[in-house]
Amino acid sequence: MVKLGVNIDHVATVRQARLSKEPDPVRCAVLVELAGADGITIHLREDRRHIQERDLMLLKNTIKTRLNLEMACSEEIINIALKYKPDMCSLVPEKREELTTEGGLDVAGNVEFYRRVIEKLKNSGIRVSTFIDADKKQIEASYRAGSEVVEIHTGHFADAVGEQKQIELKRVIEAANYAKDLGLLVSAGHGLDYNNIKEILDLKFLYEVNIGHSIIARSIYVGIYDAVKTMRELIEKYV
Repeated sequence: MVKLGVNIDHVATVRQARLSKEPDPVRCAVLVELAGADGITIHLREDRRHIQERDLMLLKNTIKTRLNLEMACSEEIINIALKYKPDMCSLVPEKREELTTEGGLDVAGNVEFYRRVIEKLKNSGIRVSTFIDADKKQIEASYRAGSEVVEIHTGHFADAVGEQKQIELKRVIEAANYAKDLGLLVSAGHGLDYNNIKEILDLKFLYEVNIGHSIIARSIYVGIYDAVKTMRELIEKYV
C-alpha cells in the first residue's frame, strides 16, 4: 500500500500569524495519525515562518508513525537534523521570497556536495530523500549522491490544464519508472489533492505520497481527522 505522509506546516502557519499557542501542530499530528496517516512531514525553514524547532523536538518524541523533516542543506539546519534525528530528511530547495517550494532540487549541479550531506545524515541513522523535478538527469544524480528515496515534484502536473496536464503526467510517470529501475524508492508530492490523486496512484509502486495544503484546507470544513481519513480511503480505493 502506498504510504500517506501528511504535511502539517500550515497548521503552524495559522499559529504563527498571531504568534500564539494555537493551533498546535503537535496536537494536530496525533489526530492525523489516528485518522490513518503513515507519517508526518514538516519543513523547518531558515526563516521559521511556520514550523519551529520546538515543534520538531516535540513531534520526534510524540508521534508513533514516522517523522519526515523537509530541509534545506544549510549548516544550521543540518546540525538541527543531526541533533533530533527524524526518521527521514527530505532535501529541498529553499528561497526566502517563495510562498512554497517552487521546484525540485538541482542535485546534478553539485553531486559531490549533496553526497557529503547525504552521507552525514545517513551515518546518523537518518533515511534521506531528495525532492526533484521529473528529470532523469536529477534522478541519476540523486542516485549517485547516495539518496535512498526520490520524491518527484508533481506541482507542474497539478497546476497544468488541458493537454498540458497529460504531458506533465507523462513526465512524472517516466521519471518515476526510471527511478524505480535504478532501485530507488519513489515518492510524489506537491499540489496533490482529492481530485488529482487518482492519476498519480496509477503508479502502484509508489513508496509514498506527501500531501499538505489540500488536506489542511479541507480540514477547515470537516476537521483534520475526517480530511485525512478521506484521503486515506482514496489511496486504498485507487491502489
